[in-house]
Amino acid sequence: MDIETRYNLALDYLYSFVDYSLKHSSELAKADFNLDRMFRLMDSLGNPQAKYPIIHVAGTKGKGSVSALCASALTAAGYKTGLYTSPHLEDYTERIRIDGQPISHEQMVELVEEIKPRVAAIEKLTTFEITTALAFMAFEKYGVNAAVFEVGLGGRLDATNVVMPKISVITSLSYDHMAVLGNTLALIAGEKAGIIKDSVPVVSSPQKEEALEVLLRIANLRNCNFTLVGRDINFVRNQSSIDGQTLELKSAAWGRVELTVPLLGKHQVENAATAYTALKTSGIPITDEQIKIGFQQVDWRGRFEVARLEPTVIFDSAHNQDSFEKLRETLDEHFPGRLVYLIFGASEDKNIPGMFAEMKSKIRKVIVTRADHPRALSVEHIQGLAAQAGLESEAAVPVKDALRLALDLSANDGSIVLSAGSMFVTAEVMREWKSITSLTPPESAKGA
Repeated sequence: MDIETRYNLALDYLYSFVDYSLKHSSELAKADFNLDRMFRLMDSLGNPQAKYPIIHVAGTKGKGSVSALCASALTAAGYKTGLYTSPHLEDYTERIRIDGQPISHEQMVELVEEIKPRVAAIEKLTTFEITTALAFMAFEKYGVNAAVFEVGLGGRLDATNVVMPKISVITSLSYDHMAVLGNTLALIAGEKAGIIKDSVPVVSSPQKEEALEVLLRIANLRNCNFTLVGRDINFVRNQSSIDGQTLELKSAAWGRVELTVPLLGKHQVENAATAYTALKTSGIPITDEQIKIGFQQVDWRGRFEVARLEPTVIFDSAHNQDSFEKLRETLDEHFPGRLVYLIFGASEDKNIPGMFAEMKSKIRKVIVTRADHPRALSVEHIQGLAAQAGLESEAAVPVKDALRLALDLSANDGSIVLSAGSMFVTAEVMREWKSITSLTPPESAKGA
């Protein structure tokens, strides 16, 4: 049997378990989240998560970017670095990376075969729990000596929360997944703060006061040193262009440092400041020069990624009101006065009126589509919400038809083609773009 067939069978095996990312919000709210199964599974595997230092990252927005920045810096510092994130854009193995590269299909098959007997002994394990265990295993098996783990959902009961990290990081908190995490910032912060461990240092991005109070209280209860970016370490953006941006950080502990990142948007300056602070606080030896090199080289797709400048095509992962506000600000900065054809789909639990309200001034037309995902809302429902927002819309399913329609419309008037609203839609748009252009994004746009 060839490796691709075996790889697809391994994926079939993983998806044969409960996958809450595919469940409706009503089912998600009733989900049996607890860490008992995960601790039992890790014990049976010899606790590989305890074999290397870990940076653990939770948050609503920015956690993926912060994780990618930390991992890139650690690789630049000479560590064999593991990075675990979710979801993937094109290939499942993107979730488990070593030194920036996804593990191979052959490695994934080997890991799945190795874990099967352990999984068989524990009832009710989920797809995400097993995948998280595979990442822990992979990093031990392939000699990783530093790793970054991004929380999947929440924090307190997330499968990644079996680690004893060197540093716990909490990025910007806002409203998302409220059916599971709660409908106030305080409740959401309480779930995210579940990753805080006794006496393990905590680094937080700037937070709204309601969320910050909760984080400070829990960090104090657990005797943790708490570093707040924007208070304990100051940062300012110096320059910004379509190729990236520079920022300056100042602190009593580390003095002054200037960094460059290819990621665009003011929020990415905050993420870079958070990642720098996490690295310096982690106790993992690393120099400012190594961090500079790593940040410059970070590759993080689908975050205001300018795939083509003229006519402009942008892929973005914004999928709540807060991130749509940041997306609009970044559009205003780099493409002032330009309107967009917004390729848009969303999951059922998203605040679509809020997203449309933030972006309304930039939208020429919404191209409504639906990802191949069970939680994706119908185009008819989204078109109704677009009409309520006073936006013109047109339906195009499947996603590849939405991209082609947007490109045709853009060719006539030069408006930007922008995919946002759902990581699943943007992932499908990126795959289709790749197939119709047969070109990779320009170097200046990679990870932007």
